[in-house]
Amino acid sequence: MIKFEKVDKVYKNGYKALTDINLEIKEGEFVAIIGRSGAGKSTLIRTINKMIDINSGSLLVEGVDVSKLTGKKLRKFRRNIGMIFQQFNLVNRMSVINNVLAGFVPDLNIFQSTLGLYPKKYKLKALEALQEVDILEQAYSRADQLSGGQKQRVALARTIAQDPKIILADEPTASLDPVTSRQVMEYLKKINKENNIAILLNIHEIDLGLEYAERCIGIKDGIVVYDGPSSEVNSEVLELIYGDAYNKGE
Repeated sequence: MIKFEKVDKVYKNGYKALTDINLEIKEGEFVAIIGRSGAGKSTLIRTINKMIDINSGSLLVEGVDVSKLTGKKLRKFRRNIGMIFQQFNLVNRMSVINNVLAGFVPDLNIFQSTLGLYPKKYKLKALEALQEVDILEQAYSRADQLSGGQKQRVALARTIAQDPKIILADEPTASLDPVTSRQVMEYLKKINKENNIAILLNIHEIDLGLEYAERCIGIKDGIVVYDGPSSEVNSEVLELIYGDAYNKGE
């Protein structure tokens, strides 16, 4: 489904974020990507929807060469990939349902998008998505009236309403307390299992990532140093990924 072959990424300042990445992600996998800050985790997942361009190598998503996509083809391609961010990316002054419906704007004509006229089928999909993450009762509340955990569930609803085949989650629990973080992870797991959506999760909370994801990819200085079952990640593996930072509890 997703295939990296010898992928490198070097930023303009000369920083090499990814080196010789060779990975294959299958349909329906739930993968946690762990590593120190600056290891290349966010860069890795953001190459998949071409938010970040690779410099060399090959990156295929469902057989499509991502590096060659531009314009309308790139926008169409991104419709199959959901993205969840740490800061939710909601419009606070808008209602919950309108935040979910905003994901359909690229499918509207100019008249519809200007006036916010969404076809009934989109409204039904938005309501179904809100129900799936148990926040339907807040559909007509303003987003700024919600807690952080509720906002992230709305972001999840916006994503699943698009029927994505892949979800990229970039630190989705970083702004949340431990209890709410676990709730969000439960919803991600539910979406993964019930809809067979591949999820790539960049996460700092090691224990949380390993508990919910079946597979773990460990990155150190832009290099994959571990790729295997989460259940087999032990202190030796974590020391390999985090080095001295793991021993110091950082």
